[in-house]
Amino acid sequence: MTHPQFWDDNEAAQKTISELNAVKSVVDRFRQLENDLGDLQVMIELVEEEADASMVSDLEAGIKELSQRLSDFDLELLLSEPYDKCNAFLELHPGAGGTESQDWGDMLLRMYKRWADQHDFKVEVIDYLPGDEAGLKSVTLLIKGHNAYGYLKAEKGVHRLVRISPFDSSGRRHTSFVSCDVTPEIEDDIEIEIRTEDLKIDTYRASGAGGQHINTTDSAVRITHIPSGVVVTCQTERSQIKNRERATKMLRSKLFEKRLEEQRREIEQIRGEQQDIAWGSQIRSYVFHPYSMVKDHRTLVETGNVQAVMDGDLDAFIDGFLRKQVELQHGQETESE
Repeated sequence: MTHPQFWDDNEAAQKTISELNAVKSVVDRFRQLENDLGDLQVMIELVEEEADASMVSDLEAGIKELSQRLSDFDLELLLSEPYDKCNAFLELHPGAGGTESQDWGDMLLRMYKRWADQHDFKVEVIDYLPGDEAGLKSVTLLIKGHNAYGYLKAEKGVHRLVRISPFDSSGRRHTSFVSCDVTPEIEDDIEIEIRTEDLKIDTYRASGAGGQHINTTDSAVRITHIPSGVVVTCQTERSQIKNRERATKMLRSKLFEKRLEEQRREIEQIRGEQQDIAWGSQIRSYVFHPYSMVKDHRTLVETGNVQAVMDGDLDAFIDGFLRKQVELQHGQETESE
């Protein structure tokens, strides 16, 4: 940053500053944890000498608080893959089931917005298609913040809801499914070839919930990548040109994720193994009736506090998934050795 030409490229400079701040944050947190651990060790010595009951209570509270901070710090250090630090595109698509599934999609949208707010991430609605009576048919979010993709990749898969449907006059129990797709927002310097002749570009009038994002011109953009069948849409901007730029960036991210997925499949075929977790698999169940429970089927992490989860308390599930991935990776490395 002290180099005379540092600010010649403003965009590159901002990227460097962002990376520096992220690294400094990790180092500063580590040093603070070291200092707080030292303070607790001194406190332990005082308690052993004086046997003061009030000091014991303070010590126990301090150990509990430091343990939680260490766990959070440890989780962040697990996010070491190349694109974990990126912003994330998160898409929700309700399955069959009409209004009930569309309402479930809207509930998940609220859940992820709450989670993002709790972690100081910014949320932009890139595309939104409202449901016929309630809920949504699809939504695409851009969640911006350091390690957003690293955390949210744990949410990719199918989410299942079991409840008494408020849309069923007979009060019957319904099961609904919504797929969640998560891809990193990749930088423009990643080599992904997109040929103009491979694209089908459509424009249409934007729409949104509660009158949001509605235009009087055909500013919304839908891009179809013909060879892969990947479709992206954007209607968040008033300008068709800006919507096209953002849609193109989303397409690059999706094609990049598709390439990574193909590489992972090739590796699994070489190993002769079957992946347990794949797109379209049910990763988590949210049961509202006949009992209350949210259970992740990949890690077996579960909780009976359904309302807390729907209010954005997802960290236990994300933590469990990331630690499980590390265990699997270490297991594969051991087998190869």
